[in-house]
This record gives sequence, structure tokens and C-alpha cells, in this order.
Amino acid sequence: MENLKPIRSEIDKIDEQILRLLNERAKLAKKVGEVKKELGIEVHAPEREREIINRMMKLNKELYGEEFPTEAIVHIYREIISACLSLEKELKVAYLGPKATFTHQAALEYFGFSAHYLPVSTIGDVFREVELGRADYGVVPVENTTEGVVNYTLDMFLESDLNIVGEIVIPIKLNLLSTANRLEDIRTVYSHKHALAQCKEWLRKNIPEAVLVETESTAKACELVMELEDAGAIASEVAAYTYHLNILVENIQDNPNNYTRFIVVGKRLMKPTGKDKTSLIFAVKDEPGALFRALESFYKHGVNLTRIVSRPSKKKLWDYVFFVDLEGHAEEENVKEALELLRERAQMVKVLGSYPKALLQEG
Repeated sequence: MENLKPIRSEIDKIDEQILRLLNERAKLAKKVGEVKKELGIEVHAPEREREIINRMMKLNKELYGEEFPTEAIVHIYREIISACLSLEKELKVAYLGPKATFTHQAALEYFGFSAHYLPVSTIGDVFREVELGRADYGVVPVENTTEGVVNYTLDMFLESDLNIVGEIVIPIKLNLLSTANRLEDIRTVYSHKHALAQCKEWLRKNIPEAVLVETESTAKACELVMELEDAGAIASEVAAYTYHLNILVENIQDNPNNYTRFIVVGKRLMKPTGKDKTSLIFAVKDEPGALFRALESFYKHGVNLTRIVSRPSKKKLWDYVFFVDLEGHAEEENVKEALELLRERAQMVKVLGSYPKALLQEG
């Protein structure tokens, strides 16, 4: 223990320095906010946030050999930026609730714990909160590697003028939560039907006698289990903290490569960061070769498409629109030229937004 004293003393000194520097950063953030207000500039600057995080990740690798985990750098700076922004402006974020769902987790990962969160009941409500100005941004799911695209989210863009301003990709790690301390005590398991389906094999092998009960959300399952001694809920790690439940078993999902992509919607347009994606909708005439000619616009200008999905236009029978994700920003020359050619060849083109790639997808 005597050998530990000088080391702990050094750690204490470093912690004090970190605290002092955090407060100095907060003071500078307040000044930045004041200047922005005087100039009439938008206080929240997601591009600047991404620039800071990317710079810190790079420095951590190049100067310090990642002695401190780079993934932790991302989370730490997200919270530092979130806390400093709260001193300039209260950022309001609507999300598909209730709290402790994966959409809530995605929102927290993007905006940090210092933002003000507004859980709403439907994806349509998320869009409306932002459109009406009651929220600065909204967070909704758009696709899952197991379940596919979230059609309701895509369909909202046929009517809404909101832009996609960001994306978050998170691994869907499902856990068995309970007030009990032993797996042997679990007689009933509650969760959303998708979560139950994604853990079907694990449940069959480990607690085959348990009764499975579907709930409207993983959060609702946790609320029910809080009052029971012999039941478990399948939900996220965030839900365990939120509802004060024990994590009996971690990562019980059958597919270890299960990810969900969420998008952030808002009214602003994002500036290029160098690592961007663009999303758009287009429609073509009902004639031979029309879709080929539209897609050729991207091939001719070397633009890589990362996703294309068709959806009914809801205007007439068998009429479809196409949702596309591509690499690059709409202001980049090759993307700009591809979009110009697409507009010549398509009946309708609507750019939904250019935005920074999710940190998970960079590199």
C-alpha cells in the first residue's frame, strides 16, 4: 500500500488539472455562445463537434499510441461538448420513446447527457416536434441489419421537408434484466416482439420453460419486471441503469452482428466534413430503361451508392420512389454533377441531406 501512495498522489494531481481545464473550457464555450448570439449565428455546430472528436482521435493515436482507448476518447469528448453546449443553449431532442429504448441510447450517444430529451410515441411525432420548433432535432431508427429498413421513417420524407443532419450506428446488445439474482428464478420473460425474436435460440437453450410475453416496448417490459421477483426483461444496458434492474446475462442476442442505424433530422443543412454521406429520393417514368438511366448518373461520375430501397409513392397504384444513400457530400463536384444528370433523367429528385458518416463507419 505504501508503494501505491505516490502513484495515487500523481493521479490526484492529474485529476485536479483535468477539472481545472474543464472549467476553463466551459468559460471559453460561454464566450463562444455570446459571440454567436451577437452575430446571429446558430449556436449548435455539429460539423465543429465532429472536427474536434476526429482531431482528438487522431492525436490520441499519433502522439500517444492509443495508451488511452480511442473509443473512450469519443465518449468523453461527446460529453464534454454536450456539457459545454448546455451552457450556451438548451438543446432539445425529440426521439421515439419511451426512455431507455435503443433510440434513446442512440440519441444519448449523439448529443450527450446534457441535452434535454423529449420522448414521443411515434416516428411521425418526432418529425412533428421538430417541424413545429418544439425540438431542435429528432432521432428515429431507419434500418437494422437483421430486420431491414424502417418503412415508416422512409415514408415520412415523402411529406416532410426536414433534412437528415446526422446518423448513429449502434450495436444491438440485448441483456436479460431482473430484480432476481439467479437465472434459475426466472419463470417469465417480457420484451418487445423483435427483442424476443432476436434472442429466441438463447432463450430456448438456457430457460426453455420460461413463458415469453410480448410488450409494446423493451422499456414497458422493464416497468413490469420491476414489480416481479421471478421475471426477466430483455432490454439494453441503459434500461438496466434507468430501471435499477440487475443484469443477469449480457449479450443474449442470437446474432452478434446486429446493428441499428438511426438518423438525426433537423431544419438546417450541414457543411462538408470530408467524411460524408448523402441521402435522396428519386422517381422515374414508367418506361423501359428508366431506372437504369437514373442509376447510370452515379456510375458516370464515380459516385458509390451504399443503399437503394424502393417504396410505394402512395400517389397511384404500382408507382414507386427510390431511396438512395451515397458516399460524399452534395457540394462535392462529382456528387453535384451526378445529381444534375439525375435531375435530367428522373421525374423527381429530392435531396434529404448530406451529413457526417457515423463514427463507426469512418476510416
